[in-house]
Amino acid sequence: MKRLFAIAVLLAGAAAPAASFAQDMGRPVFGAGRGDQEQAREGVRSGRQVPLSRVLSAIAARNGGRHLNTMQGDAGGRPAYFVQWQLENGRVVVFVVDAESGQIIGRQGG
Repeated sequence: MKRLFAIAVLLAGAAAPAASFAQDMGRPVFGAGRGDQEQAREGVRSGRQVPLSRVLSAIAARNGGRHLNTMQGDAGGRPAYFVQWQLENGRVVVFVVDAESGQIIGRQGG
């Protein structure tokens, strides 16, 4: 029970910087918006975006840890994935990934 509480406190503490970062990148809050999944699927189908599974695999290979949440938005006028990730040390990071190339273009936290 204490461990669960500690994890909840940790995630709550990390959410504020992640939300602030998302606001700075043109998104109002952290979390999937309506239509994000369908927009991503259409982008992948049309070849305009890399699949999220490829992005998550690349992040896992470089950083270890686990995927927590993803939203799609805009970063500097380009479509982007905002990937909330928990590192092996327990810290939470938000990776900003260019949705067209799959390249990590920013990182907040951790």
